[in-house]
Amino acid sequence: MHIYFLQHAPHLGPARMADWLTSMGHSFNCCRLDNDEVPPQLSSFDALIVLGASEQIAPHGWMKREQRLIERTLNSSKPILGIGFGAELIAEALGAIVSPNTRPEFGWQQLRGNPDGDIDLPERFEAFLWHRRVFGLPEGAVSIGASDASPLQGFSWDGARVLAMLCHLEATQQWARALIEHDSERLPAPGSGVQSVDEMLADERRFALQAALLDRVMIDWLRL
Repeated sequence: MHIYFLQHAPHLGPARMADWLTSMGHSFNCCRLDNDEVPPQLSSFDALIVLGASEQIAPHGWMKREQRLIERTLNSSKPILGIGFGAELIAEALGAIVSPNTRPEFGWQQLRGNPDGDIDLPERFEAFLWHRRVFGLPEGAVSIGASDASPLQGFSWDGARVLAMLCHLEATQQWARALIEHDSERLPAPGSGVQSVDEMLADERRFALQAALLDRVMIDWLRL
């Protein structure tokens, strides 16, 4: 399969997903929306991944083009996956409301998988989060899980052809370090749901364990 990434910031690339796709024999391209690259045509890819964005993403001319491509992909039979900001865009396109969360989540958090969901996630697992906003469950969607601060951590739709996740399973330690350096001035003070920078980066094994979760999710998502 040929996958297209929609990228919104230079420090928020595909990270571990690029390695996974290559190892599984898939090809991919990145559309750098932050460099004003034009989004691809629907016919240019077999599956679409909409990546995250910096917290204070400013309005850009490419946003409407991106929204149109997401809507066209949703209306097709092609898989589409959104992470963080990308998940918000998919949720909005499916009619859900995106709003500020009462409690932000930054760093490693404990999540509860949905045992009745379409995605093979454990009953409990740890994942890297970086968000202040949440969204509702679109009509016909199935929750993938929850955390103490966010009753909905994402959803699947149309038999998991469409997947939206707040958790950044693609994160590597290098990716997380670049994100922290870029957004350090806007990080909330450590507390409930927010780790210190040292805690986020202290144990590289966390990223390795999360890689196994990414493997499970990607296999489920692309099984169609």
